[in-house]
Formats: sequence, C-alpha cells, structure tokens
Amino acid sequence: MATAPHVASEILDFYGSVFDESTRLTSSADGALELARTREILRRHLPPAPAAVLDVGGGAGVHAKWLVEDGYRVHLVDPVERHVEHAKSVGCTTELGDARALSAGAGTYDAVLLLGPLYHLLERADRDQALAEARRVVRPGGMVAAAAIGRYASLFEHTATTLLTKDRVRDAVGDILATGRHDPGRKGFTAAYFHTAAELADELTCAGGLTDVTVLGVEGPAWALLKATEQHTGESLTDSPMFAAALTAARLAEPYPELLSAASHLLAVGTA
Repeated sequence: MATAPHVASEILDFYGSVFDESTRLTSSADGALELARTREILRRHLPPAPAAVLDVGGGAGVHAKWLVEDGYRVHLVDPVERHVEHAKSVGCTTELGDARALSAGAGTYDAVLLLGPLYHLLERADRDQALAEARRVVRPGGMVAAAAIGRYASLFEHTATTLLTKDRVRDAVGDILATGRHDPGRKGFTAAYFHTAAELADELTCAGGLTDVTVLGVEGPAWALLKATEQHTGESLTDSPMFAAALTAARLAEPYPELLSAASHLLAVGTA
C-alpha cells in the first residue's frame, strides 16, 4: 500500500498556486507542438484500447483527456490536489498520490505513463524508485513511457525569450548545463532535473528493468523558433505554416540521435 505523498512544498506550491499546468500545452505554439508530438508518439506504442492506462503525475489531465477519447480506461495519479480535482472532469478516475509509492497492485495496468514525475525528482534514487514502481504495476509485456526535460531546453528557451541576458538566468542555465539540476529556491521555475538522452535510457533500463528502450525527441529542433516568434510578435502560431513546418521538422529529426539534444522534452518508451 502506498504511503502518503511526500513531495517538496516548493513543487506543490508552484503547481498549486503559481503556475496553471492545465493550460501549458494549449496556450502557446511550443506547448501545442509538445502535445501533438507526445500524442502521436504514444499512439504508436500504446496497446489497443480499451487497455488500462495509469497516468502517473498526469497533472490536470491534458493527456488523460485524449486517452479517454481514444477509448482507454485511464486512472490518473498526481501529488497536486488542484491537478487531481481538475482531472476529474476529463472522464478518468483520479487519485492523490506519489510516483514513488503507487497504490496499484503488481501487474495491474497494460501501460504506465510518467509524463511529469521525472521532471521534479532531482535525486537519481527517487527517479529510480518511481521507475521501479511503474515497472511493478505494469503487466509483463506492457509498455512504460517516461518523459524528461532535455538538458539543453533552458538554454534554447531563454535565448528565445531573451532572458538569457540577465545574470540570474544565465547563472541558472549554466548550472543546469553543468549538472542537470535547477535546485530548490531558485527563481523562475521550481526544483527540476534536466536529462540527457543517455541518462534517460539508462534509468529506464537499469532502474525500470525495461527492454527495447527507445528515446525520442518530442518537439524536434525548431520549437524555440516558434517560441521566439510568438513571444516577440504577440501572434498565435498554433495554426500557422511555421507550426506545420516545426511539426514536420520534429518528425524528420526522429531517426537522428544527434538531434535529440535540440528537443525541449525527451520521451522514452520501453517494454516490461
């Protein structure tokens, strides 16, 4: 049986009152690109509906919504009460919980998604525990998918926003590039870990005990161009030719590991 969630208060405060995760993937072109690519990648690897999917750290239910619409039976677990309450409206079942101590029994689900927990588990031991729990609750032969923020995402993002010219931001980005960590107490974002593709693959293989692990770049190499243009023109680009080109670029970049580091997010998929 799972213990009560024990998540840093800084993270709970950030998502509970500072930042609205429910609109992150729909309020900007780079967010819409992340949503479109995550959805199309997962649809390739998920078992057929009506398989049972556990959405761990599923936030406000943005992914659960399309999964339910696709016919999946979805249960969402998240440590933020605001997220869990919001997700109830998308048609999935919900639970307040911690990725490191899931309440589900062994082999309960056909697929387990961790599309957020690894972002905010700074210590390898905590990430390993979350991945081991995902492996425990998925059936033999089932699919586990885990997302990570790319190591270089903050460099590209803050170039696009021009905030990289500020000393505080430049120092934070420099530390992320060197260590992968955005430590608690720093402004602009909550505590977070930024993965390389090799790290993510190693964690799923070693801690998660998964086979056939594949790491894909989600947004591809052009997402920061979208962000910069949208930021500095004030125009929505979600339905623009530039968005279509960025989506095409992400698809074309998939077979080339050298381009993984250009994506804002990484998505790893493996078999239990």
